[in-house]
Amino acid sequence: MASITGVLVGTGASIFLQLLFYSTNQTAHIPLWVQLILLPFGGLVNGLLIYFGYRKKHAEEDSVIAAVHKQKGRLPLKTLPIKPLAAVVTLASGGSAGKEGPCSHIGGTLASWLGRIMHLSPRLQRKIVACGVSAGFASVFGTPIAGAIYAVEVLSLGRIRHDYLFAAVIAGITSFQISKIWGITYAYYPLDFVEDFSEALFLKVIIIGILCGLVALLFIEMFEEMRLFFNYIQQRFRIWRPMMPVIGGVVLSILILFIPADYLGLSLPIMDTALRGEDIPAFAFFWKALLVAVTLGSGFYGGIVTPQFVIGALSGNVFAGMLGVNPILGASVGMVAVVAAASNTPIAAVFMGFELFGGSIGVYVVGACLAAYIIIGHRSVYPDQLIAFSKSIWMHTKPGSSLGERDIQISYGLLRKIQRWQRRQAAKHGRLKSPKKK
Repeated sequence: MASITGVLVGTGASIFLQLLFYSTNQTAHIPLWVQLILLPFGGLVNGLLIYFGYRKKHAEEDSVIAAVHKQKGRLPLKTLPIKPLAAVVTLASGGSAGKEGPCSHIGGTLASWLGRIMHLSPRLQRKIVACGVSAGFASVFGTPIAGAIYAVEVLSLGRIRHDYLFAAVIAGITSFQISKIWGITYAYYPLDFVEDFSEALFLKVIIIGILCGLVALLFIEMFEEMRLFFNYIQQRFRIWRPMMPVIGGVVLSILILFIPADYLGLSLPIMDTALRGEDIPAFAFFWKALLVAVTLGSGFYGGIVTPQFVIGALSGNVFAGMLGVNPILGASVGMVAVVAAASNTPIAAVFMGFELFGGSIGVYVVGACLAAYIIIGHRSVYPDQLIAFSKSIWMHTKPGSSLGERDIQISYGLLRKIQRWQRRQAAKHGRLKSPKKK
């Protein structure tokens, strides 16, 4: 069943990717004035697609995380083509987003459909949907093991469904091979990093990981605030919902009058520049994060993992230069560290580092990913993620709550320590201020 899922998803994802590559190639070298017009037009087409495609109420949400947690693995088949088409329009018109979201949507929906016609039990239905998402990620990134683990790890913070892993890996490998048969090619960046292990370098990479985790936190905040801002504008002025991406397109057009257009679309060329170790503008990661936040926050549709790759590579390159580290190493570990933090998938990010860059920098990849994952706290680009276990003993969470609920509090033990420290400070302050007795 996992193999059949991989064949279906690999074929569906390959059709989408071929259509996406053809569309983006047609608009890759258009003049700036055409780009300024194309962005609002793409926003209009995107808004109409999403609005009319989802106008009818469906029994199930089309979120793959919600499908596994709330809907017994069921996804609506009628919405299958809407998001992939919307993503093609977004990226072809210049919207700053990713390509993996539509592939995971295709994977989860096709797997859900397969499970229904085979009359699977709810337990197996959830499992096969996870296999479909794994196959989608493996197909789009060319990392079958990391893609399989990502789809399983992203479901819950602090827990991996081990009973899903074997089938997910089989689906991922199958989808990856099918995609290659359909002509999809992938970029790898093998590093010949043969130096002996250096404690000083490892500590610097840990610092890069921490900084990349803070960049991931900044990205999440920008994305959430931009989404709330556009929602407020829409409700305050009662704007027809399909017009919101048009407004987002106008904002993007204004921004690229001052910001290089390199940060539009997938931005893979500038990411490759960072991974080659070439100089990158200090605020490159901020501009990319801003354009992604405006694009997705205003209502364009697209993936959110590819932007994490780009932001991570750009920020890692910049921070490496500040710390005297090889910028190629900095961009490589930063690329996967931001994914580990923003998506709460450190294990998948580590495997992704091995598959993309080879094992010579493995220990540095592990250090950076775990540092970024811890420093960001309980935040995520996926508000539907459930909390199985807290990242820290100092944080108390309600098991089964989602990150979107923000039901996270300081643990009782840490609260007692803080109160004792406050009492000591108050007593010390009182002694210093009290008048001396004669």
